[in-house]
Amino acid sequence: MLPNPLHPAIIHFPLVLMLLLPIVIAGALWAIRRGANARRAWTIPLLGAAALSASTWLAVETGQQQSERVERVVSEQPVETHEEAAELFFTLSGALLVVTAAGMMRGSLGRSARVLATAGAVGIATVGVRVGATGGELVYKHGAADAYTQSTSVTRNSATPRPGTRVEQAGGEVRER
Repeated sequence: MLPNPLHPAIIHFPLVLMLLLPIVIAGALWAIRRGANARRAWTIPLLGAAALSASTWLAVETGQQQSERVERVVSEQPVETHEEAAELFFTLSGALLVVTAAGMMRGSLGRSARVLATAGAVGIATVGVRVGATGGELVYKHGAADAYTQSTSVTRNSATPRPGTRVEQAGGEVRER
C-alpha cells in the first residue's frame, strides 16, 4: 500500500543519496589511489549518481502532482520557491550523473571527471539542503500538510492561525483553533 501523499515518502531517497554520494565517491577515490581498477571502483559512485538522479526525478514528479492540492492551503509563492529549488536540484543531479559517467573513461579525462564529480557531489548537497529547507517550511511554517488533514479547500493566509493553535481572545480567554 502506497502512502498518500506519496511525495513526503519519496523525498527522503534523494536526500539520503545526496549525503551518501560524497562518502561513496571518497571511498572509490581512496580505492583507486590504493591500486584498485578505476572503472570497477568507480561503478559504485556511478550507480549512486544514477539512483540520485532517478529518485530526484520521482520526487519532482510526485511534488508536481500534489502541488495543486497544497496550493489550496498555502500561498503560491512558497510552493514555487520549493518547486524551483527542486527543479534546479534535479537538473544538477542529471549533470552530476553525466560527469560521474565520464569518470569511467580512461586516462586524464576520466581522472578529471572523477575530481569534478567529487566537487559536484559536495556542491549538490548544498542545493539539496536548500530544497529540504524550503520543503520543511512548506510543512512546518506554512501548513502544507493541512491539504491532507482538512476537508476544507480554503486558502489560509499567514495571519490566520493554524488549526490546533492556542489563540488568546479579548478578555484573556484561550481556545483551540
